[in-house]
Amino acid sequence: MKQLIIRKLIVDEYNELFDAQGMKYREFPSDYAKIREYTHIILQECPPQYLEGNLLEQQLSEIIKNGIKHGNKKDPSKLLRVWYDFRNRVRFIVEDEGEGFQELEAWNEFYRKRQEALYREDFDTFLALASYRGPHSDSDDGGNSLIAALEYWNGGMIYNKKKNKVGVVRWFTDGSRPS
Repeated sequence: MKQLIIRKLIVDEYNELFDAQGMKYREFPSDYAKIREYTHIILQECPPQYLEGNLLEQQLSEIIKNGIKHGNKKDPSKLLRVWYDFRNRVRFIVEDEGEGFQELEAWNEFYRKRQEALYREDFDTFLALASYRGPHSDSDDGGNSLIAALEYWNGGMIYNKKKNKVGVVRWFTDGSRPS
């Protein structure tokens, strides 16, 4: 019998994912045109076996994009702070200066309904829930990057209480170690 497992975005101000001790740190102005550049700056230090083609690049770019676009409202006077570590796994903490992801609970409810529909093989409902449309969504948004993120960050995706800071980790189980 298959079991339904529903992941969700978690708020936990004191989670160990926010412990930045020993992590490298960068900060960037909120320049939307430089998202890829910021991602490349950080990932140039990443061991190749953790890159997984361009999956890691896509995931980090999305987190940076969300902080710049939604958090800092593309205001170049506001900073995006990134802590990162590639020792035996991939881990990031990204913080913007915004008001936080206020629709987090609504997004979790949307995702729960979506996953339940898939589990029941209710494909009409599942397709109707193809993307999340919140009050601040625009034509380029849909919450689909969060769906992919929950699957990718297998060690967790945790927000602080204000919801303007996210900690993520991806563990690799193939025994690979950085060279």
